[in-house]
Amino acid sequence: MPWGLVPGPFGLYLPNNAGTFLQPDRGRHESAHSRRSLMKKRAFLALTAVAAVGLTACGAPADPTGGGGSAEEVEPGYLAVADPDFAAGGELTVQVDYDVDEVGGLDPQAASAARGWMVEGLVYETLTTIDENLEVQPGLAASWEQPSDTEYVFQLDTDATFSNGRDMTVDDVAGSLQRLVDTPTTWTGQLGPISSVEATGDEEVTVTLAEPYTPFLAALANTPAAVLPMQEIDAGDIDVATEMLGTGPLVVAEHRQDEYWTFEPNEHHQAADELGFSGLRLEVVSDESTRVAALRDGSADLAMLNSVDSADALADASDVAVVNQQNTDFHYLIMNSIAGDEALQDEDVRFAINTAIDRDAINELVLGGTSQSTGVTPATLPDACVAEDLPSAQAAVEDAKAVIDDLGGLELNLVVYDSEAVLSDIAQVIQQNLAEIGVTVSIESYDYATYSSLVYADPSDFDLALSWFSGYADPSMVTTWWNPSLAGFTSVYNVGSDETSALIADAAQTPAGAERADLFSDLCASVDEESETVPLVLRPTEIGYRTDGLSPTLFADEGYGNVLRAITEYRAAE
Repeated sequence: MPWGLVPGPFGLYLPNNAGTFLQPDRGRHESAHSRRSLMKKRAFLALTAVAAVGLTACGAPADPTGGGGSAEEVEPGYLAVADPDFAAGGELTVQVDYDVDEVGGLDPQAASAARGWMVEGLVYETLTTIDENLEVQPGLAASWEQPSDTEYVFQLDTDATFSNGRDMTVDDVAGSLQRLVDTPTTWTGQLGPISSVEATGDEEVTVTLAEPYTPFLAALANTPAAVLPMQEIDAGDIDVATEMLGTGPLVVAEHRQDEYWTFEPNEHHQAADELGFSGLRLEVVSDESTRVAALRDGSADLAMLNSVDSADALADASDVAVVNQQNTDFHYLIMNSIAGDEALQDEDVRFAINTAIDRDAINELVLGGTSQSTGVTPATLPDACVAEDLPSAQAAVEDAKAVIDDLGGLELNLVVYDSEAVLSDIAQVIQQNLAEIGVTVSIESYDYATYSSLVYADPSDFDLALSWFSGYADPSMVTTWWNPSLAGFTSVYNVGSDETSALIADAAQTPAGAERADLFSDLCASVDEESETVPLVLRPTEIGYRTDGLSPTLFADEGYGNVLRAITEYRAAE
């Protein structure tokens, strides 16, 4: 992973300076699960009482009895399947909460946020893709072989055509990957240790890795690894930072940053004749209540929602369906063991704080029961560790309290950014949890620029912080961020360890299956015991759509934040 990148809101990464890291002391903690369960129950009841009077000025968290959109699958792996008989041909209007990152322009290789991956994925396509089960499937690569554990030979889709009418060639494919290697971005590191990329036939490209890397095919499935029009780029005929030219189903007609996009069908795409809509208008609407209103009055066919409260508010809208798409993304808590309160340099103190956090309460009170606890490997992916088996889940809260009592109590600040209200809600649950063990937490909410200057600057200036990571489609991918020497951005607030870094590397080289699952179990336990950046719960997406205006296909699970992944199947009423 390239150095000099820090996580921003929405899973994106921004420039920063990386630092060095030291080695921490290690320790284990074991205690009775039954005593922890009793303490958690008491804490949960107390939190429920707090929720009844409202936890946040932005609105109370979800009813602890449950809420949010339906997660019921209409077919295995699908929340909705487009009806081929649905009257179609109208313009499709979609509302989202934020636009693509302006820093990297429109170059898909520079796309560092989930929204950029989704929007630019309407125009560009990748060698592989993921299906409703988060399994890798052919994309622009019609097939591939793996002669060895470091060699991949791709046979290309000979029908793929750029929107200017030019056929895709092996030079476009090989050149795109080589460009990503030669000009490192966030995604370069996720592709693994690429040694060479060669066009080895008229329809064949061979990629050789320096060492085995299990997530390679999954990493190829995201938009930053898209195939670019290298002939036009090399000739200087196009600047992909300002203009998009891809093989995907749509082409951009107009874009106003942070306002809207309009798209037209790519007449050269293989699905052009079957598209069930005449065009797409993608509106950027930051206010959630406005998106909810648009679903009610029909001015939006589909909208992304961040709160289960919004789903509940639409429960009486007869022509609106709200579904809950599970993501591999997850929320996490940072404990600043480098520049935070001196007590946080002690692993026992950090582990005590980790032990006191009630993930079930976060899920029920904030997310309406739509999420689940997770370790460093996203809980819904194959081979992932079981969060309930982690050391902190087995430890006793009273033992955690004893650690804090030995300090005479502890006062910490917890910083969040205000563009996602759910972070403040999670912070207030954590605040209540930690009060149970004698830690007084003051919550500080900032705009993202200020938050970033506190969390990612060198030196950093905070005790605790909340954010979230994209979880991707292979559990090894996100674990990279727990090695400060690879991630870079974490080195200003976390020490890391040789043990965790070695487990990350070993798991990435190990094929999927029981051996890798065992490594992930050890990795999750190591991260949990160190308690520097602590995974909390998965981050689901609420999606609302008008049943009288749209028949969409929606996956039940998503790894790259691409709600519109199956857009070629959408049917919009005239």
